[in-house]
Amino acid sequence: MTAAPQTTEYRVTGMSCGHCENAIRQEVAEVPGVTGIEVSAGTGLLRVEHAEPLDDAAILAAVDEAGYTAARA
Repeated sequence: MTAAPQTTEYRVTGMSCGHCENAIRQEVAEVPGVTGIEVSAGTGLLRVEHAEPLDDAAILAAVDEAGYTAARA
């Protein structure tokens, strides 16, 4: 049986445009277990969909790799 999808939210600082959103989306997509990504420079929110428990440290590191800072919302 597949686990029901879950969503975890993060507040991202430093992003201001679509390029920022794409950079974050590309890095977070590489984290194992991620099944969907919504990111908005307008709201400063990153929503990550996943079916299994998510490694917060991996998400935060991916955002950092993209050049931004995040914290779990």
